[in-house]
Amino acid sequence: MLKSKIQNHHLTSMLSISISLSCACSLFDEMPQRPKTPPNKMAQQFHSPMVHAKDYNVPSLSHNLSSKFSSTMLPLKRRAILLLLRSRIRENDILTAMQLHSPVLKCGYSSDVYVASVLVDAYAKCGFVEDAHMVFVDISVRDLVLWNVMVSCYALNGLGEESLKVFVLMRLKGFFGDGFTFSSLLSACSSLGCCELGRMIHSLIEKLGLSCDVVVGSALVDMYAKCSEIVDARRAFDAMGARNVVSWNAMIVGYGQCGEGKEAMKLLSRMIKFGFKPDELTLASILSSCAHIAATNETTQVHGYAVKMGFQDFVSIGNALIIAYAKNGFIDDAFNSFCLITGPDLVTWSSMVSSYAYHGLPTDAIDLFEKMLREGIRPDGVALLGVLSACSHAGLVDEGLRYFASMRNEYQISPNSEHYTCLVDLLGRANQLEVAYSVLSNMCLKPDADVLGAFIGACKVHGNTRLAKWAAEKLFELQPSEPVNYKLMSNIYSSTGQWEDVATVRSTMRTKCGTNVPGCSWIEIGGTVRSFVSNDISYVQALEIRKMLRVLVYTDAGS
Repeated sequence: MLKSKIQNHHLTSMLSISISLSCACSLFDEMPQRPKTPPNKMAQQFHSPMVHAKDYNVPSLSHNLSSKFSSTMLPLKRRAILLLLRSRIRENDILTAMQLHSPVLKCGYSSDVYVASVLVDAYAKCGFVEDAHMVFVDISVRDLVLWNVMVSCYALNGLGEESLKVFVLMRLKGFFGDGFTFSSLLSACSSLGCCELGRMIHSLIEKLGLSCDVVVGSALVDMYAKCSEIVDARRAFDAMGARNVVSWNAMIVGYGQCGEGKEAMKLLSRMIKFGFKPDELTLASILSSCAHIAATNETTQVHGYAVKMGFQDFVSIGNALIIAYAKNGFIDDAFNSFCLITGPDLVTWSSMVSSYAYHGLPTDAIDLFEKMLREGIRPDGVALLGVLSACSHAGLVDEGLRYFASMRNEYQISPNSEHYTCLVDLLGRANQLEVAYSVLSNMCLKPDADVLGAFIGACKVHGNTRLAKWAAEKLFELQPSEPVNYKLMSNIYSSTGQWEDVATVRSTMRTKCGTNVPGCSWIEIGGTVRSFVSNDISYVQALEIRKMLRVLVYTDAGS
């Protein structure tokens, strides 16, 4: 029967139409001579609602069929190619979609604007910007969809300037753009960190009457938030006539990124009140905010909500819980969250290693890091920073130097300022100040305030005024108006009785430093997060707190 081309043709068509798609694919594989029609018929069947309702392995079958077509000379109809391309992109099987580029060329559809749009989209999502550009330039007559996917391609891959150039060219060709265009452009402004350009695009959006578009509104909120213009982000959010979960998420994430944890909490309550269900991104962002403001009760509540909504198995939620519990002081709960993650990723391991180091548990941090390596997880800069911090707390100089050397030698990671700060702190604690000085002198990047401050602090502990003065001079050049730097050096001079130098440093501090901005800390009292500022007496229980402090001071002095 398989030798009959006509019979095979009708049988595959019948099987496809009767929903036995897997049987049709198997029969297609067995054909010694494959006709043109069956592959086109089967490609169409992948988009049949009945097929998707009954054949649970459609994505796999579609992948196999796409792979077969990409490696054969079988001609495909334009509709079949479009269906297969969209099917692969919908299933996030971008590589197979890219493989279909070859049949596109063989079948003569390389100049088809619709096919080109789908191909550009596929290349963009894989990060192959040059390939996307080549497909784009081969199309002489472009429509708005093709322009949009090219603008989006550059924005998606962090090439904001190129995205804006395509938009300018698009305008010159007579295309004004739509909501999709401007949401991509706002994303480009975010990647460039150029808020002023974002404001100009915002004005153009208002002029074109696109401000009511919920996608554009969400992109505006996201752009302002990522540029740290949180007031403008909230203004754009409040101006939206209609909102979706993306809009709420953009604002909540923005508050979290700007350290406005309390505002993020308030917005979450409003979101639920208005009938929107928080998703994975919402909960992960709120947990991040809980970590910033030490909100224990809120962390527990969000954890309970995540379990109730079935998000407890999401790796991003588990990772956020690890950090939130650790920052709130509950390292055991952080470890329990770590253990409950069924498929821990690099972020999971790094978060737990860093949490142990943060809590002064260097042995646990190092043991977990070594276990991560045994599991075949390749560390990144964050994981190595955690283990370096652990070595610093434990005074493990040799191990710390070994891990630091492995960054370049084994993992091809260039150390950043935080890694150098940890290394200098490690050497300083061990009184290896000359070695730390050598590290500072030979850094591959310019020492910043943190690494210099760590070195000066170590010099103070071990009474090395000479090296402290060398580092302080560099620090004063770097931050001439920062009073804490002068206070640090003044304390070093006073500890060695160099009172003339103390007077000189304090005089310079008064000349170069303006008014100090007081620091702020948070603590949870009776289920409410309270903020405290130095010398602030506005808090209702401020007098009682001061009385208790006096009692504690006198008690300590008496003992």
